[in-house]
Amino acid sequence: MKAFTYEKATSPAAAAASLANTPGAKLIAGGTNLLDLMKLQIETPMHLIDINRLQLDRIDSTPDGGMRIGALVRNTDLAAHSRVRKDYAVLSRALLAGASGQLRNKATTAGNLLQRTRCPYFYDTALPCNKRQPGSGCSAIGGIDRNLAILATSEHCIATHPSDMAVGMRVLDAVVETVRADGTQRMIPIADFHRPPGDTPQIETVLAQDELITAVTLPAPVAGKHIYRKVRDRASYAFALISVAAIVEPDGRGRFAYGGLAPKPWRVEAAERLTGAPAIAEATLAGARTSEHNAFKPLLVQRTLASVLQEAKA
Repeated sequence: MKAFTYEKATSPAAAAASLANTPGAKLIAGGTNLLDLMKLQIETPMHLIDINRLQLDRIDSTPDGGMRIGALVRNTDLAAHSRVRKDYAVLSRALLAGASGQLRNKATTAGNLLQRTRCPYFYDTALPCNKRQPGSGCSAIGGIDRNLAILATSEHCIATHPSDMAVGMRVLDAVVETVRADGTQRMIPIADFHRPPGDTPQIETVLAQDELITAVTLPAPVAGKHIYRKVRDRASYAFALISVAAIVEPDGRGRFAYGGLAPKPWRVEAAERLTGAPAIAEATLAGARTSEHNAFKPLLVQRTLASVLQEAKA
């Protein structure tokens, strides 16, 4: 690990200002992803800004019947919150499907959204990776890409976004609140928050350099049965081959967001006007590009979706 300086931020605006004015600065809260990347020298920040004391750890109801989740709310606390379990059960289930109990105790809401891909080629510093070193190439293309993306990829990157929580928030139409060093605030729909790789796979979100997440807002609860189904190689502590976050109405129609398919939580609203797993899956996967290693994913999506619909009907 390389040497770095450290400060404790006193306010969101101060943290954003430090980001803007300090070259090589990074925010740290739970550190469950950043510290691992620093140990491997994939991330080499020159300065760490500790935001744990910013009092962004509240969960509050909003006037429109929704919920506002502070950026520093720990994953364990969010999953266990009584109103989340009652009104946003798909989010609670998605959180509990991710990582381990120890990691959920430390991981934060904002950090979960910002975690970097778990593509094995990103973590192997002996191999080229455009996310790690722009312009060096993508070792995953033509490599073993069983766990990697089949949608919204580019010739520069086929990595997936690893978050379960983000998939649950996508089906709920969450909005990400931010602040910048000059005090400017933004409300970013989660559908627009993560960027596809395009020509710049190292840029993973729409956040500016000096922009800090302060909260995530959920709209009023949506009626229907809340389901989170995650298919993975082992029963726990594994990333999704496919995951489906669903809110299904009694007639079988519903909302569906997916993990394990793309560089961001994937949702195709037009597909939700259809009925039946084959039709919904086909519309959702339009434009998918598979390889010999992940050619099973379209059928797995259809079968997982069929299982979700059957569970909702039962």
